[in-house]
Amino acid sequence: MYDIVIRGGTLIDGSGARAVEADVAIDGARITAVGREVGRGKREIDARGQLVTPGFVDVHTHYDAQATWDAELTPSIWHGVTTVVMGSCGVGFAPARPDRHEWLINLMEGVEDIPGAALSEGIKWGWESFPEYLDVLERLPHALDIGTQLAHGPLRAYVMGERGAANEPATADDVAQMALLLRQGLEAGALGFSTSRTMLHKANDGRPVPGTFADRNELFGLGRALRDANAGVFQIAGEHASMPEELDWIEALAHEIGRPVTFNLSQIDQSPELWRKLIERLDRTTAPMHAQVAGRAIGLIMSFDGSAHPFLAYPSFHGVPREALRDDPAVREKILGETPLDLGEFANFIARSYDKMFIVRDVPDYEPPPESSVAAMAARAGVRPEAMAYDHLAAGGNLYFPLFNYAGGDLDVVRALHMHPRTVMGLGDAGAHCGVIADGGIPTFMLTHWTRDRTRGAMMPIEHVIHRQTRATATLFGLHDRGLVAPGMKADIAVFDHGKLALGPAHIVHDLPAGGRRLIQRASGYSATLVSGTVIVENDTPTGARPGKLVRGAQASAR
Repeated sequence: MYDIVIRGGTLIDGSGARAVEADVAIDGARITAVGREVGRGKREIDARGQLVTPGFVDVHTHYDAQATWDAELTPSIWHGVTTVVMGSCGVGFAPARPDRHEWLINLMEGVEDIPGAALSEGIKWGWESFPEYLDVLERLPHALDIGTQLAHGPLRAYVMGERGAANEPATADDVAQMALLLRQGLEAGALGFSTSRTMLHKANDGRPVPGTFADRNELFGLGRALRDANAGVFQIAGEHASMPEELDWIEALAHEIGRPVTFNLSQIDQSPELWRKLIERLDRTTAPMHAQVAGRAIGLIMSFDGSAHPFLAYPSFHGVPREALRDDPAVREKILGETPLDLGEFANFIARSYDKMFIVRDVPDYEPPPESSVAAMAARAGVRPEAMAYDHLAAGGNLYFPLFNYAGGDLDVVRALHMHPRTVMGLGDAGAHCGVIADGGIPTFMLTHWTRDRTRGAMMPIEHVIHRQTRATATLFGLHDRGLVAPGMKADIAVFDHGKLALGPAHIVHDLPAGGRRLIQRASGYSATLVSGTVIVENDTPTGARPGKLVRGAQASAR
């Protein structure tokens, strides 16, 4: 008799193969049998009429701090995720000298919009080196498996001090010391190395992330640490507009070190066809390069309680109580009568593009048609778009602003990217951008929008989508023991009713340490999520079980 049998479900095994009806038997932490009528289990999970898939492997998160205080790693646990990889985009919390804790907090707050007060109160410090950080994570209880990359920002500042924080050039000795520490981190279990080269990523003091301007000697010196350790992925958050030029050194690096190299790829309004050049470059190269792409537009949820909305540019908005914004006509008239401040090119684009803002009634429409924009609706109503946006926000509503991947007014670009063999799913940023983005639920969105609900273009085969967020992401990071439902594999499994699967509203809560705010979005339709053969979610509710472990380095398949 097996420990658990998941009975009578439609199995999509993660390989990309077509769905079949099958039972799944589990003993301990492993899958032991897959097929029809496998035998009885001590516990049986009725999956009739539901899909059975591998648990989802999210390789782009920012739980570096949250993992020290939140055993459940919400929101990921709500969305069928069983493994997360953090340490993305060149920011993290190890290595960390004791006198640099607040600096690292300010860096993370600035780059990833995680409240500094929550980080200061919530982080359970107990490390200096990166291997010590892994030891702390390993001792803490978790529902999900967690792995982490070693980030460039803290590494550079640890070795170079203020010179590193100020993005001064690294000397040969600096590079050698960073490479040594990176090698030690990889040997201790880091899943890779991440760096940021985009001017969108800045600390609270306005300075770019350490490593933003790193030269070829520094980047290749760090890359060779991965080669020498024969381990890890090299992840790059690049400056979107300059990626064609960046790919010259990225391709050379990938050839030299022979390790997977990923770079973030999104469509930008300023150059909407640029993504094609990057894909064409991937088509031509034999280097182990992959573009990391999001599951939808990287979109902002604007609200008066959040981090971004148009009226931050209006002087009279600031310091006014929410009830006055809602109820006082004089306040409204004064604000709408002002000329917005110049916030800089990128922020102005966000604050003034009413043709890119869409009123949210309940759950956001993540592929809204252009004619439903605030600008279009205001024109039909004969009112200013500023006034329409203000009234909706003042009443407590949200606006959705698809920032990247939406230059054409639909998600056709996203579909094209996800159908390309040299891309990998990522960029959900779970755990980050707490006041403006709620993309940790993208694994659920992939299954609802792209395989069931899309009306404005072609969908994707569900087997392809499952593969994208299970076996494909797992194997990129060397996690060969998961992402596939087959005998001998790790028993990380999601069971859900595809017809009833749904995203809830995106809304702000104050449940971080120190009452910190964050946007969350839950899901419904998940009957069970299992990690290592233990049920961690049942009927959309975490069970309190803590089978999750720290993933140290590549994992060999048991098959």
